[in-house]
Amino acid sequence: MSVEHAHARCAWVGQDPLMQAYHDQEWGVPLHDSRMLWEMLMLEGFQAGLSWIVVLRKREAFRRAFAGFDPAKVARFDEADIERLMGDAGIVRARAKIEATIRGAQIYLEMAERGESFRDFCWSFTEGKVITTHGGTRLTSSPLSEAASKEMKRRGFKFVGPTIVYAWMQGVGIINDHSADCFRRDEVQAVPE
Repeated sequence: MSVEHAHARCAWVGQDPLMQAYHDQEWGVPLHDSRMLWEMLMLEGFQAGLSWIVVLRKREAFRRAFAGFDPAKVARFDEADIERLMGDAGIVRARAKIEATIRGAQIYLEMAERGESFRDFCWSFTEGKVITTHGGTRLTSSPLSEAASKEMKRRGFKFVGPTIVYAWMQGVGIINDHSADCFRRDEVQAVPE
């Protein structure tokens, strides 16, 4: 066991090794890659009504099913692709979520065609800065996620309610919500914005 793992983690992580690895390596690290920000938003949408570990366990299957979350490819998915995905036991088979991901890819491309970076859009809600919470509360939404959710819905994204958007902002590091005693809190805070 390494020294860092002897320190406390956020309580929600639990004992699952996959969840621990996700927490220790990804969760809360500021993400600035447009495609990865979009992929994570789409995966959070699939998580709606489920637990994150379900999506995490299926993440590689999702990546295969959705062409590596390449928006240019996903945007061209048609009814045959939807049927193929509905038959893929490796992913969450929810037609509305599949259709929302395809539409999300189209919106992503429409933004790019207008010269709007998805990364810049995502970080615009905090003016490019990481918001660090007190690390003691377990919020499920905030005025920030409510504003972002409203704008995403206005643009046509689905499965982007304030709770999903808050979880996404935590995951991609727009919000550093590691608990006050978590060993990753200061490490994540030290990552350049």
